[in-house]
Amino acid sequence: MQTAKKQQLCQCPVCLTLNAIPEEYCEQCHAHLVDISPLAIQKTMALLLTSYLLFIPANFLPMMTTTLLGVKTSSTILGGVFLLWQHGSYLVAGIVFLASIVIPIGKLLTLTWLCYEVRYRGFTSKKVAQRSYQIVELIGKWSMIDVYVVLILVALVSMGAIINIEAGIATLAFSGFVVTSMLAASTFDSRLIWQSEL
Repeated sequence: MQTAKKQQLCQCPVCLTLNAIPEEYCEQCHAHLVDISPLAIQKTMALLLTSYLLFIPANFLPMMTTTLLGVKTSSTILGGVFLLWQHGSYLVAGIVFLASIVIPIGKLLTLTWLCYEVRYRGFTSKKVAQRSYQIVELIGKWSMIDVYVVLILVALVSMGAIINIEAGIATLAFSGFVVTSMLAASTFDSRLIWQSEL
């Protein structure tokens, strides 16, 4: 199969038009042409490793501390899901579990799989790999739902001595996880999927 690289072509990162490699600017939109960085996978893997490391404290440290009549209660993300489930808020518990546990883990595993396949094996189905990457990019913007929920609760529920809600240390770890995982997705060059040999 003749790849763009073999044909001495480079895809424009803006309009996706194929241009001859010696050209510096796209013939169609005049954007600066960027070839695939030789360190693209290393950058993505470094950010993924950071994301994995941040995901651990984000899920084991308290996300929120509630003070009700002087009694402090701390809850993790999973603890909050169980609490919502016990109080009958099944839909909210499901959404938080999906957005905070399932999707982030799926995102990390998918990016890890893409990096591994590009680096070591080559893809059996490049279309599936491309679609997986597009899904990871699409869901990335919804990853901050937990932090938004906590911040909204902190802003809305503050009644002094009766009840007070504070953001826990896990919000920092979770925010860092979201940022590094989004950066990992953006540094992964999807052209590597099509360049990899089977």
